[in-house]
Amino acid sequence: MPSELIEISGHIIDSWTLPRAWDVIMDRGGNFTVEEMRIGVHKTETSYTRLLVEAPDDGTLDLILTELQQFGVVLVNAEDAQTALVEQAGVLPASFYSTTNLPTQVRVGGQWIQVEHIEMDVAVVIDAAHNRAYCRPMHDVQAGDCVVTGHGGIRVQPFERARDRESFAFMQSSVSTEKVKVLAIHEIARQMKETRAHGGKILFVLGPAVIHTGAGHYIAELIRQGYVQVIFGGNAIITHDIESALFGTSLGVNLRSGEQVEGGHRNHLRAINSIRSIGSVEKAVASGLLKEGISYESQKHGVRMVLAGSIRDDGPMPGVISDMQEAQKQMRAALPGVEMAIMVASMLHAIATGNLLPATVRTVVVDINPSVVTKLADRGSFQAAGLITDAELFLRELAEELSK
Repeated sequence: MPSELIEISGHIIDSWTLPRAWDVIMDRGGNFTVEEMRIGVHKTETSYTRLLVEAPDDGTLDLILTELQQFGVVLVNAEDAQTALVEQAGVLPASFYSTTNLPTQVRVGGQWIQVEHIEMDVAVVIDAAHNRAYCRPMHDVQAGDCVVTGHGGIRVQPFERARDRESFAFMQSSVSTEKVKVLAIHEIARQMKETRAHGGKILFVLGPAVIHTGAGHYIAELIRQGYVQVIFGGNAIITHDIESALFGTSLGVNLRSGEQVEGGHRNHLRAINSIRSIGSVEKAVASGLLKEGISYESQKHGVRMVLAGSIRDDGPMPGVISDMQEAQKQMRAALPGVEMAIMVASMLHAIATGNLLPATVRTVVVDINPSVVTKLADRGSFQAAGLITDAELFLRELAEELSK
């Protein structure tokens, strides 16, 4: 029966890493024998275990080992990472290693080196001449690139809860009372202040509901206060932001009275047309056409906006990227230095951003829909904490707390 000796260390007991690893082995049809176990007895003391994993065939064992790597499992008899050359641009070797968003190292020339700019679901390319390893999406690989394959010579640092305090511990799908929500928002504000105090960047991922609920001016205030350095979104957020700035409506609804404005259903098209006629948001600000809103404040305060379009977009607004690979490229380029990400009412852009973020980035997902809050964690963004609430309530309380 095929077998492999593995080891795993860290806070693997109280973070449920070890039980989940056992579940993977058994759920995939394998068995394990515990050959050694050392359990940490103090809060800061780590644990260690060595397991013999057996499977009915090589394919099952390979599947088990691949899934176990997200828990930080390392092969005891590890050698250098296996590699294969890319033969066709945009096509990976059949047995390529697919990353998680967890800190990862690969063994090259007998040394463990850190994989740079880690994100999930991409390949690892080795630059042996410079002793470097870095992530590269499938469509970016070039013929001759040296790509990591298999699961040997790869070491992943498992995601563990904070040891010093339970950050976002109360931000779960069971959150229901306003009091607990307010406490969670105050904790987010505290961490935002902490992030900015040492120069870390904060990313906001925004959906159009931010404007529809009348909360756009809170984002504008956060920009003025220096709590927003990067914004991700789509055509809808910039369109309705500018619609609200030019006409006072969002989807034709007056944001002050909440009433439908006669003929207002075309205001978003008028907003797009106005910016297209002048050429760009930058020119609209410089000319005095645009005098308020998220787009205006972003221009005034140097906030980088990366707007990825979709098939359903009207216009689109100038600056919206319709090429998805180019949009991903620009999103990746905007991420260095980002230490905290706050995603508000934007399921698709939140998931897309989660796919790009390393697990070390503190991530908060805010949405009125409970399924949105859990989707990121389900897709591998282990660090994402969720808050089920209205976008306006969240942003209003956040802005007030940060103003203190």
